[in-house]
Amino acid sequence: MQNFADRTAVITGAAGGIGQALARQAAARGMSLVLSDLDEDRLRQAASGLGLPSQRLLLHPADVSQEAEVAALARASFERFGAVHLLCNNAGVGFSRLLTEHQAADWGWVLGVNLLSVVHGIRHFVPRMQAQEEPGHVVNTASAAGLISSPGMAAYNVSKHGVVTLSETLYAELAEQGSDLGVSVLCPAWVPTGIADSAGHRPARFGREAGASPRSAAYAARMADAVRSGRLLPDDIARVTFEAIEHKTFYIVPHRKILQAVQQRCQDMVEGRNPTLLPAPGAAHRGS
Repeated sequence: MQNFADRTAVITGAAGGIGQALARQAAARGMSLVLSDLDEDRLRQAASGLGLPSQRLLLHPADVSQEAEVAALARASFERFGAVHLLCNNAGVGFSRLLTEHQAADWGWVLGVNLLSVVHGIRHFVPRMQAQEEPGHVVNTASAAGLISSPGMAAYNVSKHGVVTLSETLYAELAEQGSDLGVSVLCPAWVPTGIADSAGHRPARFGREAGASPRSAAYAARMADAVRSGRLLPDDIARVTFEAIEHKTFYIVPHRKILQAVQQRCQDMVEGRNPTLLPAPGAAHRGS
């Protein structure tokens, strides 16, 4: 998709970080926007900085881990603008601790937001986007954690690996159908966003995080430090993403150095070797 003007983008997780940056890029290209996030107050604050007239903007707070709320988001989007040309399944949360200290509720929360929200988005938007017979594109936000497996990030790793393979499957199925709908999977590494503070937005139905052991606490601290020290900013990620959309590029990996670890992982498989051990979060792969 190369012409963005007068088209519509739906962006989840739009109240901050990469989602907010994607909204800025879309607005600058003349798109109408449907912005969604769990935090309604932050969503309104983020939208206020876009300078869009009301006829080009719809704010729809939602818990995208819940299918019914994504279905409602889709209905509202098509009812308001008649069509959706760009879907950014971007909502995500972070969680870091030892695998043996993950509680069932932790898995439910992380997989619900990071993976099932993408499942729901595809289910309720893609068939309608195909039926439009207009140019369109889907961007699913995964992570470099969907390409490698660093310690201390089990639920996050699983959720992001899931988004990668889900996106690959969607790409293959659309190609078999002869669909012109484009697909990309976004896999950034460390970016200074609020993802390390995700616990503050954890829905009550998942309960509060259990106390962490000293080793788990150290993992979480290193992850937070790595997020803060990321060299590429959300606006850098958004710019690269829109360039990829224009060129129908599937894999978007802004932090190119991470591909060394991805190549090592694949080579371990090819050679029949045990996995090469990766540093803990924050110890490596911060550069671009």
